[in-house]
Amino acid sequence: MPVLSLERMDYEAIVVISFGGPEGPADVMPFLENVTRGRAVPRERLLEVAAHYEHFGGVSPLNAQTRALVEALRAELAAHGPALPVYWGNRNWRPLLADTLGQMAADGVGRALAFVTSAFASYSSCRQYLEDIARARAEVGVRAPVVDKLRLFWNHPGFIEPMAERVEAALAALPAPARADAHVAFTAHSVPLAMAQTSAYERQLGAACGLVAERLSSPHAWRLVYQSRSGPPGVPWLGPDILEHVAAIKAAGVADVVVAPIGFVSDHLEVRWDLDVEAAARARELGLGFMRAQTVGVHPRFVGMIRELILERTADAPRRALGAEGPAPDDCAPGCCPAPSARPAPTREA
Repeated sequence: MPVLSLERMDYEAIVVISFGGPEGPADVMPFLENVTRGRAVPRERLLEVAAHYEHFGGVSPLNAQTRALVEALRAELAAHGPALPVYWGNRNWRPLLADTLGQMAADGVGRALAFVTSAFASYSSCRQYLEDIARARAEVGVRAPVVDKLRLFWNHPGFIEPMAERVEAALAALPAPARADAHVAFTAHSVPLAMAQTSAYERQLGAACGLVAERLSSPHAWRLVYQSRSGPPGVPWLGPDILEHVAAIKAAGVADVVVAPIGFVSDHLEVRWDLDVEAAARARELGLGFMRAQTVGVHPRFVGMIRELILERTADAPRRALGAEGPAPDDCAPGCCPAPSARPAPTREA
């Protein structure tokens, strides 16, 4: 396949933007303080979450996985075009987005696209990243590149089809007699109800789960549930929680569950702790068969999807989407996904 040229392009680079995570024990508390700055999170809560990182040697897998995605995207663009340099910047840990935009400015980049590693609409998963970009540009100053965020991809076939493949592989890993009746629990990061009610987060997640379930080789009962709640007990958040759900389906006679973290694109710390440690332990206690599906990660079709999103903006490529809703717009509507009046205090990766 010929490599696409830049003749029609207004953009000079692509920057992958992620949440960031600590890469050693000394990073853990400074990282958590970055995440919660200005939100009056008790020290005890930070220590509690720090213990989750200690379980994994003080290292979040997220940065390593984002590096792998960046390298896979570089290879995809080198092979098929457009020939854009790929940068990487994080919200909360090195490489910080402002430092990355500063490097881009030094490299002569005047306008760039941004791919954010979050598929769904909510304040924390979409609009806050736009705020991060604006804040980083202000920090860099007048020489900062203009950065335009690529659209949400929750119903793009390059996300849905690899996710269905991951669920199918998890089902296949169950003992053969258990596969047909296994329940599928799709999980996503819980958010406060106040945030959910001002965005399409819950609706998009439900639709995405349905799209994945339709593509499985046989029908399975499924439900969207949530994980990783981190707010005060008195503030209502989306539920049910995955731990409550595994107990409920066991009580209802389900023998095996496949847990599919559809709300995440990589197997980072919240997936590893909340699902691989806590939910798996609860399932063992209950005598419930448990298998966890992988996230899309660097699946070739997911990486190819990022290239498609770039081409939508640079070469009028077709805008692909599954289901009735169609593709998300390039630009968020004014006032969409506003910050809740009392912003939650996330204490882990999101």
